Amino acid sequence: MEDSGAILCQISIFKDMLDQVNREIEANIQVTREIESQIGACSEMESSLSLKEAELTKSFLASQFEISGLISVTADSRNSLKLLEDEICRLRSEHSEIITRLTEKREGFVKMCIGFQSDIEDSELRSLLSEREFLENEVRMLEEKNMDVKNSILAYMEDEMRNLLSD
Repeated sequence: MEDSGAILCQISIFKDMLDQVNREIEANIQVTREIESQIGACSEMESSLSLKEAELTKSFLASQFEISGLISVTADSRNSLKLLEDEICRLRSEHSEIITRLTEKREGFVKMCIGFQSDIEDSELRSLLSEREFLENEVRMLEEKNMDVKNSILAYMEDEMRNLLSD
């Protein structure tokens, strides 16, 4: 009987040990479930972050494309502005040359009139003086028209430059 008591005692000890192992297994199963739950949450967070990363990459690439386009447009606008400035300088130079030629012609005309004045009679002098006055008025009107054309061209160029710069 002692053997059966010893066996029962050992069985009881083994049962206690088995119960302890079962409790540890249950605790490990619970920890495993919590870890799996956290892994699932991390997977969801990783998926969400991957979507955000894709959206940010798309936005970044679109911004890069837009910046490249703007850089290209800026370069073209600067080239166009340079060409317009060169054209304005050329037109101003032409305008100065025209004014110089008009002044020279006017001075030549005045000299011719003075030469004629000494050679003609009083009645011819009056008719020539009135013709001179008429021609001077014509020259003045042409200068005014020339100024109007110049102002119009400059206004047009400024508008075009503003339009190019605003685009």
